Amino acid sequence: MLSKLQNIADKYNELTQLLSQPEIIADQNQYQKYAKAHSDLAPLVEKYREYTDTVQQIEDAHEMLQEEQESEFKEMLEQELSDQQERKTVLEQELKILLLPRDPDDDKSVIMEIRAGTGGDEAALFANDLFRMYSRYAEMRGWKIDIMDSHYTDIGGIKELTFEVDGVGVYSRLKYESGVHRVQRIPVTESGGRIHTSAATVAVLPEAEEVEVDIDPNEIRIDVYCASGPGGQCVNTTQSAVRITHVPTGLVVTCQDEKSQHKNKAKALRVLRARLKDVLEAEQNAEMAGTRKSQIGTGDRSERIRTYNFPQGRVSDHRINLTLHKLDSILQGQMDEIIDALILNDQTERLKKVE
Repeated sequence: MLSKLQNIADKYNELTQLLSQPEIIADQNQYQKYAKAHSDLAPLVEKYREYTDTVQQIEDAHEMLQEEQESEFKEMLEQELSDQQERKTVLEQELKILLLPRDPDDDKSVIMEIRAGTGGDEAALFANDLFRMYSRYAEMRGWKIDIMDSHYTDIGGIKELTFEVDGVGVYSRLKYESGVHRVQRIPVTESGGRIHTSAATVAVLPEAEEVEVDIDPNEIRIDVYCASGPGGQCVNTTQSAVRITHVPTGLVVTCQDEKSQHKNKAKALRVLRARLKDVLEAEQNAEMAGTRKSQIGTGDRSERIRTYNFPQGRVSDHRINLTLHKLDSILQGQMDEIIDALILNDQTERLKKVE
């Protein structure tokens, strides 16, 4: 591991020198390429430097201990040595995590799909709660939300909603949200005060570039129609809504939230590209985690990654056996504690496979 880290540090130093050369600065494409590589290596190199400094301090403490005779100073040195050795162990673990192969999609923006599952109107209202939670989380992290397609119920619930989350490292954090989310609460539509269980499904798809997924115009069918609101009421007298069907796979994407047919078509193609990327990757590796089928499941109550229990004020993530009695704050978008725990669990499991 240490030789690999030293090679990475040498590469980092080489990139640092290249970025200061006038001919590189003059070529913006080349400069951006080197700058990104330099930025990607920076956290690992900084941690490696901290590790080498700690190793040097341990060696120095050992030498001083051999020379020191006074007991008081000897105790201080022994404590310092113990602290540095503990720090060295922690740094070694952090370096192993940083050396794990990165998901190439981690830096990408995502397209998210939320659908009401089992539970009728209550499931649709819960789907809206989830969208509000993700919207507030995105706002806290400085990400931008753009609704691409939406279908609401008469009482303000979400039948299904497709939206983009744009920002730095979005997929690296939101990819763990894919799956069935379950809610346990007394619905506003319930007069008897009984607790109901409902579900909504979430799919998180990294955005696909055109170079990654090439859509043959001859393999898609595009239909246009008037956009509609709740209950089928016409809200747009022009044919601005777009439905794109990918004939080979049968995938269908609709988009009606823009007044412009051109903009709706562009958004629908981005969604289709993301879905096709997911299908292609699933075909290449049938066991790949995060395929769309495994993400959204059937929407049944029994399939769940997380439960939101209102009577007890708790949120439980069943994948990592984590329970937090912070329901209100989590629904207000304060999701980092759950997501950080999921990332740590993922890193731990991946480390087990390489050690």
